[in-house]
Amino acid sequence: MAIIPDKPKKVLVIGSGPIVIGQAAEFDYAGTQACKSLREEGVTTILVNSNPATIMTDQGVAERVYIEPLTVEVLERIIEREKPDGILPTLGGQTGLNLAVALADAGVLERHNVGLLGTPLETIRRSEDRDYFRTFLHEIGEPEPENLSVNTMEEALAAAETMGLPLVVRPAYTLGGSGGGIANTQEEFETFARTGLAASPISQVLLERSLVGWKEIEYEVMRDGADNCITICNMENLDPMGVHTGDSIVVAPSQTLSDHEYQMLRTASLKIIRGLGIEGGCNVQFALQPHPRISKALGQEWFPESPYYVIEVNPRVSRSSALASKATGYPIARVAAKIAVGKKLDEIENAVTKQTTAAFEPALDYCVLKIPRWPFDKFPHGDRRTTTQMKATGEVMVIERSFEAALQKGARALELSGHNLLWEKPEWRSEGNLSLDRLPLGPNDERMWGLMSALRQGATVDDLVNHTYIEPWFLNAFERIVKMERRLLGEELTPTLLKTAKRMGFSDNQVGTLSDMLPEQVRDLRHEWGLRPVYKTVDTCAAEFEAVTPYYYSTYDQENEALPLEGKKALVIGSGPIRIGQGIEFDYCSVHAATALSEAGVRSIMINSNPETVSTDFDASDRLYFEPLDEESVLDILENEEVDNEFPPSVVQFGGQTAIDLSQSLARAGMPILGSSAEAIDIAADREKFEDFLSRLGIPQPPGAAVTSVEEALKVAQNIGYPSVVRPSYVIGGRSMEIVQNATELIQYLTAAVELAPDKPVLIDRYLEGKECEVDAICDGVEVLIPGIMEHVERAGVHSGDSMAIYPSLNLSAREIETIVDYTTRIGLALGVRGLMNVQFVIHGGAAYRSPNTPQDNSEPTTVYIIEVNPRGSRTIPFISKLTGVPVAKLATRVMLGEALKDQGYTGGLWPEQDLVGVKAPVFSMAKLVGVDWHLGPEMKSTGEVMGVDRDFQKALTKALLAANLNLKPGTGVLLSIADQHKAEAVSLVRNLADAGCLLYATEGTAAMISAMGLPVNMTTKKLSEGHPNVVDVIEDGSVSAVVNTISGSPEVMRDGFYIRRAAVEKHIPCFTSMDTARAAAESLPSEPASYDIATIGEYLEAR
Repeated sequence: MAIIPDKPKKVLVIGSGPIVIGQAAEFDYAGTQACKSLREEGVTTILVNSNPATIMTDQGVAERVYIEPLTVEVLERIIEREKPDGILPTLGGQTGLNLAVALADAGVLERHNVGLLGTPLETIRRSEDRDYFRTFLHEIGEPEPENLSVNTMEEALAAAETMGLPLVVRPAYTLGGSGGGIANTQEEFETFARTGLAASPISQVLLERSLVGWKEIEYEVMRDGADNCITICNMENLDPMGVHTGDSIVVAPSQTLSDHEYQMLRTASLKIIRGLGIEGGCNVQFALQPHPRISKALGQEWFPESPYYVIEVNPRVSRSSALASKATGYPIARVAAKIAVGKKLDEIENAVTKQTTAAFEPALDYCVLKIPRWPFDKFPHGDRRTTTQMKATGEVMVIERSFEAALQKGARALELSGHNLLWEKPEWRSEGNLSLDRLPLGPNDERMWGLMSALRQGATVDDLVNHTYIEPWFLNAFERIVKMERRLLGEELTPTLLKTAKRMGFSDNQVGTLSDMLPEQVRDLRHEWGLRPVYKTVDTCAAEFEAVTPYYYSTYDQENEALPLEGKKALVIGSGPIRIGQGIEFDYCSVHAATALSEAGVRSIMINSNPETVSTDFDASDRLYFEPLDEESVLDILENEEVDNEFPPSVVQFGGQTAIDLSQSLARAGMPILGSSAEAIDIAADREKFEDFLSRLGIPQPPGAAVTSVEEALKVAQNIGYPSVVRPSYVIGGRSMEIVQNATELIQYLTAAVELAPDKPVLIDRYLEGKECEVDAICDGVEVLIPGIMEHVERAGVHSGDSMAIYPSLNLSAREIETIVDYTTRIGLALGVRGLMNVQFVIHGGAAYRSPNTPQDNSEPTTVYIIEVNPRGSRTIPFISKLTGVPVAKLATRVMLGEALKDQGYTGGLWPEQDLVGVKAPVFSMAKLVGVDWHLGPEMKSTGEVMGVDRDFQKALTKALLAANLNLKPGTGVLLSIADQHKAEAVSLVRNLADAGCLLYATEGTAAMISAMGLPVNMTTKKLSEGHPNVVDVIEDGSVSAVVNTISGSPEVMRDGFYIRRAAVEKHIPCFTSMDTARAAAESLPSEPASYDIATIGEYLEAR
């Protein structure tokens, strides 16, 4: 074991890579906080992470920032270069821990004499490897459910015989419960065991006695090198055991434990962290014997030996620690980093109170609620049941004085197109008797609305306890909300009634619906009666000490603790919960905006509801409000900050679609907006206004129109011709966007996918095939600065968030670049943009796929069309900022404050190209979402991204593919199934694969084409019922290590392809559904494995 000096001088921090379901922005928050914390201790930090969309990969967070693939080989090269004293792996989630173990196994730690900080390697193995973990629990006398670990299907089947079903299947060393599940039937058991063994890197799964229906409780604990231990927070899941904690509604502190139970589990947690010898933070999950009424409902036949069981221990910073940090105000990652370099808890100052130390256990005098945000608004056909495998992409957190008020506020914070707790689906109500089976009461994403609907329809709390196994205490709270709804429906609205409703968390919107008024009327009435929310401080110590960090939540109570800030100030509207299409990139911009405001002498006020991100960290802004991002909350905060009838202006360009939508209602309320006006924003979003605007400038866009009826739609499509792109207006992430090939598909889209209404038009545009490019630009009213042009690898028709993007634009002619710069500049100035805008172009004519390896034919004339303009920050801001060195979000914020670009030292036009190439690749989390088809198309489906950067295209591409797990390996099998319209283009792809020694497998038609080219091929049928080996067999038995499956619109082609794509996802092998991505990947094959450079982003930015 390497001997680490008492206080290391240089530490390598491993990041968590791209955002996937189960591992989101909480690790950016933890890593950023830890790097700051280590710098305060005078430690040099080196950071490696492949995700460009994070604050932690900004220059200046760590001393040396590497944006490189997270592989053992890359890490070894960095360790060789930097010679750190120690490695901190506990801030990078499961990715970080797995890499630490892999580095140890490969002998890298020993070779370079570096050790792990914080959590010893033995401990990681102990808590991750199920057998080790069991032995450990026996040693310290802590109970765990009856279980067995198995390594083969035979062992698994034998174990199921003896233990009996239901059983929980958990793969070892995986993240967010990948591959596992609760098996109630033999068939489910075999499926889970098979996928579990495939998902586990050591092919081991744990089978354990199902404790479904028990209470799930978590403790977040901390220990230092002197064996001081404290509990930071305990949390209770509203959903009983059987649902992954990341998919559960969680409340802190726990509400239904007796003092005896609370102390019993606290003692167990401290015993575990001591026994494991963890230095830093740790998360312990327990199952606790449920309420007697639930045990009875479960018909529990076996007699438990213990009132509780230990389910899992995470020896690292986790999703729950981000929640615990934000809920208590105790900065876990900051403290854990200091402990890792040898500090003791009582030597670390509590940065929130500045007068207590970190050895002080936080106390809460409020109720915190976390609700997950699921992606089923994008994937209505996915399997919506929540199980032990996580499916949520993000979460919201709210703080209130009571559980009921928190629940109501949480429902508003989810931003599910305006759903509050009153929302119901029409089919939940039926004539005649109430049928509970018709309601979504099982574990799923609509459960809380289902419970409310059941209670409104007369179900009793007892009925629901028997049906759902949810603790009666929570169901009673739901019932109190329903009783209040009845009062609002039946009684006259008086000041007393309104106050009682507001204290229970009813929004103006809900009160309006129930009392038959408009939300605006309720608001006016509330003001007339002097009912306004007050703001309370999150202070870590239940008001025992004065807190210096201003961090607030709203409630209807007496004393207001947030008096308006003095002097110049502005409100930054955050982007809410992470979801597909609105991810961490927007949070990145919000943090930069807050910093830029403060640097310019303007106090920054952040409003956001997302506990996972850097923007809600206690020191990311001058003041933080933890609130839902809806009109009511934002207006209340603006009124709270009003001084002498002046309201602070709002920054709406960085919070994605959430903030852009709010810009319209803020303008209606007469509130000032910083930067581009609400009117400019509206022109870009309104199809007709935008069309007029572009035609006045003489800039071409694909022909199309906005329609509000089926007849109109058919007429427009007839005129512009098929294929056409259809989408609702005012959306982000291409939600419900499709390419239709004919009238039948168009009618199907209009009836099934969207609500057509006069106030909800649908846009229809001609689909132009061609090269797609995009630009982020900063406009100050005089000049327009374009940091860089990004070209997409995939042709138009793939959502920009799901495309691979290249900077600089290597394959555009000088004339095309000139046109793009000219159009962008003219649009920015004519639209009156102040701050940021993002413009997307398609180049029609010429080849749709261009590569630096094939010379361009520039003789054919091409036309540049504008696809769309978004007058806000986009998801490419972090990517382009890092590759050009231009601090885009910061410049834009200063422009909004009225500072010209030239006064900041920048000129208009295209910023000089850097001597590097960057490639962004999307990352999908589809293995987690059963039944979802994720072929590339106009609707965004990726959850995160990685970046490869190097001196030339080939190397940068190799790195991006490697980091996104899309790399092809020479000499391995590749399965091809290519739609007819792409076969001509596939010829060069097939040649490249054959030259790299790949063994080709192909479906019927594609195999015929490859044979005709005179190349060897194995024909594999795609008709699953006819003979073996079929396409699924060759994927499952490991014959192929990648799949290329391009698609055409016909339903049967889609269905055949679905099985191929699903099998590839479950086997964790790359699956290319766009010919363009596959061709790029095949072109990167010849590059030698270690021929790429390793350097910090700062070094790449210095010219050679």
